[in-house]
Amino acid sequence: MTPGNNGASTPEDDDPFGYLYADGQANGAQPPSGGYGYPNSVNRVRAVGTRQYGQQPQNAQTAPYGQVPQQQGSYSQPNAHYAAPETLPGGAQTAHHASSGGGGRGGRGPNTKGLLIGAIAVVAAVVIGIGVAMLGGDKDKDDASDKTGTTPTQSEESKPSPSTSKAGASEEELPKTDAKTLRLGGGATLAQEVKGAQSKGGIYVTGFNQVGSSVTWTVNGTPKGGKYTVYVGYSVPGKDQNGTLAVNGTPLKTPVDMKNWTGAPEGDYEKGWTKTYNYIQLNKGTNTIELSCQQGNQCDALIDRLWLVKGWVKS
Repeated sequence: MTPGNNGASTPEDDDPFGYLYADGQANGAQPPSGGYGYPNSVNRVRAVGTRQYGQQPQNAQTAPYGQVPQQQGSYSQPNAHYAAPETLPGGAQTAHHASSGGGGRGGRGPNTKGLLIGAIAVVAAVVIGIGVAMLGGDKDKDDASDKTGTTPTQSEESKPSPSTSKAGASEEELPKTDAKTLRLGGGATLAQEVKGAQSKGGIYVTGFNQVGSSVTWTVNGTPKGGKYTVYVGYSVPGKDQNGTLAVNGTPLKTPVDMKNWTGAPEGDYEKGWTKTYNYIQLNKGTNTIELSCQQGNQCDALIDRLWLVKGWVKS
């Protein structure tokens, strides 16, 4: 094959630059003047502005009010002032492909259903994330509370003594009595001349300083058997005294110490009012507690009341 003629049998196979070669000129190739330079070649040149886009045909009818007139042509066609590449000398042919998308008015609209599903998915993800964060925070709090609970706090380490916590509560819950309800024995009698007694009406037991004198308390409604502390309210005339305690008919080996805890002057009963206690065992239900003056006791004391506290406590 030679320049200007490559054995082409169709216009698109012609050599557009054949006129530059001697062989091409011998075959009749001419410089371009609208075609590719060969006789009978296809003319693809089009003058600028001759192609019309988007113009309404002369025979188009005006649509009635409220209706959209039928359009001829596509909205995707180029502007009328645009010159296609193939209109230029030697330009290549450009193929127009109809778009199948929804960008034009004649296509499908945006996929709103897909957008809605996507938005719902995003919201659901955010809600799940917040829920996981909240659960994680609660778990951290629970873990923190469990850890702090294993270590005793300052208040737990410094608990009040048994005498402070138990005595106050038990005095209200357990039975108690005063001089007027006691059963008197021997030379014991009631009086109220000395001031300061804590019993109702200021009544107390006197005459206890004689061997054989006694006061007996019948305790009804003991909630359950076990250890109790019995308290005795008394006054001494500036000197230590003592007595014998018996529970349900059995004397205790430990005497009831009625000491001059207030430091009252000798002979001053009014300033000697105080209390003492002994540890005892009681049965559930009814019990008897007896305080008496026996041989070897120093019994010069006034007695105004008795009461119980659960357990063996100190005060």
